[in-house]
Amino acid sequence: MLFSERVFCGDLTPNDIGRQVLLAGWVDACRDHGGLMFIHLRDVSSIIQVVFNPEITPPAVCERAASLRSEYCVAIRGEVKNRATGTENPGIETGTIEVMATELTVLAESDVLPFAVSEKAMVTDTAPIDREQVSEDLRLQYRYLDIRRASMRRNLTLRHRIFQTVRSFLDSRGFVEVETPMLTMSTPEGARDYLVPSRIHPQSFYALPQSPQLFKQLLMIGGMERYFQLARCFRDEDLRPNRQPEFTQLDIEASFIDEEFLYELVEELTLRMFAAAGISLARPFPRLTYAEAIETTGSDRPDLRFGLRFVDVTDLFRETQYSIFRQILERGGCIKGFNVKGASSSLSKNVLQNEYAKEIVPSFGAKGMTWIRADNGGLESNIVQFFSERELQGLRERFGAEDGDVLIMIADPSYAVVTSALGRLRLHMAERLGRIPEEGFCPAWITDFPLFESTEEGGVTSSHHPFTAPDRTDFDPTDVEELLTLRSRAYDLVMNGEELGGGSIRISDREVQRKIFRALGLSEEDVRERFGFFLRAFDFGPPPHGGLALGMDRTVSMILRTPSIREVIAFPKNRSAGCPLTGAPSPVKREQLAELGLLNLNAQAATRGVSEEDGLDHLSWVSRIGFKAEERPVLVQGLDEAERLALAALEKAADIAADREPLYTVVRATGRTRPGTEPSRSELSGSGDLFKNAPSLKGDYFKVAGILE
Repeated sequence: MLFSERVFCGDLTPNDIGRQVLLAGWVDACRDHGGLMFIHLRDVSSIIQVVFNPEITPPAVCERAASLRSEYCVAIRGEVKNRATGTENPGIETGTIEVMATELTVLAESDVLPFAVSEKAMVTDTAPIDREQVSEDLRLQYRYLDIRRASMRRNLTLRHRIFQTVRSFLDSRGFVEVETPMLTMSTPEGARDYLVPSRIHPQSFYALPQSPQLFKQLLMIGGMERYFQLARCFRDEDLRPNRQPEFTQLDIEASFIDEEFLYELVEELTLRMFAAAGISLARPFPRLTYAEAIETTGSDRPDLRFGLRFVDVTDLFRETQYSIFRQILERGGCIKGFNVKGASSSLSKNVLQNEYAKEIVPSFGAKGMTWIRADNGGLESNIVQFFSERELQGLRERFGAEDGDVLIMIADPSYAVVTSALGRLRLHMAERLGRIPEEGFCPAWITDFPLFESTEEGGVTSSHHPFTAPDRTDFDPTDVEELLTLRSRAYDLVMNGEELGGGSIRISDREVQRKIFRALGLSEEDVRERFGFFLRAFDFGPPPHGGLALGMDRTVSMILRTPSIREVIAFPKNRSAGCPLTGAPSPVKREQLAELGLLNLNAQAATRGVSEEDGLDHLSWVSRIGFKAEERPVLVQGLDEAERLALAALEKAADIAADREPLYTVVRATGRTRPGTEPSRSELSGSGDLFKNAPSLKGDYFKVAGILE
């Protein structure tokens, strides 16, 4: 068989009728009509129907065809023919033609499938198997089968085309693709690093990059001017539907540019990426400052596909007689709300009062919610009698209220509580009422983020990262109040309530960079240890530069409208950051740890993840109790004796009560309490001996590893 003669199923058209072809692929489905055998043959391009007709197909071939099952890998030779009138299948691209088989070779058989792979019905109007009935972990365990499905193959193919669009566009704009290191130094970037131990440098570690941030800035200092990379990045953080421990981001950096350059570049790039999937976006993208986004939507990644924008009505109630509002305003609070147009018939009094005001809104962090219905040219509610006519008229005008509308308001002494709770309520109501258009895409730029956020210790931390340029440089790095007023030259690209990416103009002045580090409380020694190599480069004429990174998994997922980024990644991790396919992460052999110098790192006796069976080490780990080397023989002897006695008791119980219920414990069930009724402090606690074997302490407490996340 010459595979060079092979033709793809999807390449066949009615123009090929009468042509002899060689096909190869997998059996997608079979249908036996008592001697007349039909199969769907699937390859990377499409599906075509193959017919085994005893009047045309040799008997030996028909006999082999009768043994075919789903996912057998086969090669078939035959003649392309028109399908009989009335038997066409519009559900497949080749539904008007079929191949009459004359030869069949079974290249490989398949075991019984753990789940159905086929997504195409052989007969018109027959529903295919619903893949949503298959658990995600089972799909990931057999991901190679899952990828055979047409929808998964389409996702990966479109991902490839989008990536090629990115490379082609950026190349046309003079950007050069440069690879940066995967093994680098651990630097604080807001998430935990994945660490890689070094064998050559014992007890020292590389870090997998959370982003190529420092290296792309060094490339700008190196004079590359325009760089990009489809970079693999790693963050040890909790997973969500749009997060993975390893992910791909489009990294862009350019010199001698400002924000407008990047807005134009990224908007055009985004248009082209979406166009690769047949989606048109409008330009220019709207821009909202961070303050505007919070003020009107309660989120720094607002979903702009629908209205329900916030209206501030605080000033309308400065002299109100409504005691709840008056007390909140006396404490410096605010009142905001939104108008749910025409929702009066959908939101009954029972729903508004008992569901939203008493249950849903408190779960969002607010103490309650005020609702008012517009009807008969006025406003109706169980509290409107407490409002003056001036206040009611002000509400009608401020919200643009018309009959059938429902006004929702939240009041609280905390501005953050009002905007956060109202933002979540905005999304909840929009989804409940079907106000979110499924087919729409509304991109926007969010700008002017705070440069710093306050910490519980009274200091500040970077809102983005410590290399983001501030909106001004004449600030005192020791004045926390002033630092919290600074705005950054940062920007995020958001769409439909998701952050697709973000970036900033970078600091290119070494003195400003040092002031930022001082503001963050980093000592000269800290800076030298973490960023010494980076700051040294600033001594050699750095250019003004800036950039942006787009999460490509998230972007592709949005373009293809998948419920999770796992649907656009070939081999993703599951919700627990594990790989059901390979079993990673997994224990390693003791010899590997010894070679890396990790068996007794920092003089800790017990090491997690050692595959060698050692009952005492395992018991020490799970109980979080250490022991000295000289104590091991006595403890091992005691553990062995306990195991022997337990087994003996089980055997004795089995002999005398073979017909009784299984024995679940060798210890007689009884209550155990300390002697006496008065509480007392242990003598060992006062002397400190109680904690002498503790792996670590926190105050007067024995610190153990976290059990529940």
